[in-house]
Amino acid sequence: MDWKSAARQLAASAAIRPESRWHEPVATTPRHTFVPHWWARETRDGEGPVWARREGAADPEAWVRSAYTDTTLVTRIGNHHADHAEADATLPRSRERRSTSSSTLPSLILTMYREAWIQDSSRLLVTCGSGYGTALACARVGEEQVTSVDVDAYLVEAARARLAEAGLQPRVEVCDLTGDLPDGEYDRIISTVALPSVPASWLQALAPGGRLVTTIANTGLIIVADRTPEGGAVGKVAPQAAGFMSVRHGEDYDDPFPEDPPLWQTAQHAQGDVTTSRYPLMYVPDTWDVRSTLELMVPGIDHRQHHDPDGSRTLYMLHADGSWARATAPDHRTSPTVHQGGPRRLWDELDRVRTWLTTDGDLPVRGADVTITPEGATTLSRRGWSATIA
Repeated sequence: MDWKSAARQLAASAAIRPESRWHEPVATTPRHTFVPHWWARETRDGEGPVWARREGAADPEAWVRSAYTDTTLVTRIGNHHADHAEADATLPRSRERRSTSSSTLPSLILTMYREAWIQDSSRLLVTCGSGYGTALACARVGEEQVTSVDVDAYLVEAARARLAEAGLQPRVEVCDLTGDLPDGEYDRIISTVALPSVPASWLQALAPGGRLVTTIANTGLIIVADRTPEGGAVGKVAPQAAGFMSVRHGEDYDDPFPEDPPLWQTAQHAQGDVTTSRYPLMYVPDTWDVRSTLELMVPGIDHRQHHDPDGSRTLYMLHADGSWARATAPDHRTSPTVHQGGPRRLWDELDRVRTWLTTDGDLPVRGADVTITPEGATTLSRRGWSATIA
């Protein structure tokens, strides 16, 4: 298996300059070692959309192609790890079968590491997953300066063994990232899972002047902040957008919106208040700035869409407080008819954000200042706008 030339090509395709300090780690780290099995999206006759298990050793050429492409390889769906599934296993793709672990695409890992401004002497706490990102960190600063954590005991065990196979022995611990961290003082804390807010434990574990880098759940926002002498942190929203799986605390996510909740039936059929939107249909999860702003204003909206055979499209917004919205248009040019109900008008909130974007040309989340209290309350602010994530 010629993985070394494939790794060098990956280093080049991930837009790493040869003089970059990250070029050699990517070019010399055996990513395939960390992903011997994974789940791939397929559509099969008689089954429809499924997750199909892949086994690297069964097709070494495909293994190398997949492992050394700048893409995410999903290793766990719900509580089904590909390592434990049978060779020809499939899982139906549905809203209730969400990805719960993966080997993140290398360029995105490097985006997070670059934002951290890692120095040769930096003591790092990183998230584990498959262990590949941990291996890159070890190659950059040395295994003795790296601590890697995951809530899943099996992932920690597997990553520890695969890191050892690659000749690396960093500290790898089972840990809920939102709780107490492994004992130690860290110069950088870097999360490649999304968090609902910055945990106070991070600020306690950061060395003076240390830096944290994370994404905020259900947004595309990368938060970069340096610890202050008072125990909080200040920084910025990074210019790049990123999306990661949300942090979990057990085997799977606690999803407030299952596949077919009662509110879904209401959103599909109720009349509600009827208006015509001034803007064409927009599926919010396909954006990052609108999605991020709306999530800060009204956290927890569940977005869904449906395509009809006649070419029309309907978008749905649901919220756990009982609010819902339905917007339908025959094509992408026609203003949609909107039905809304519940305590809040969710589509009106979306149109408010879109008016903001149209008027100003961008949204204030882009490049916003970040202030974090020692307790973890995070405030984003720019041009007179602010939002706090408690």
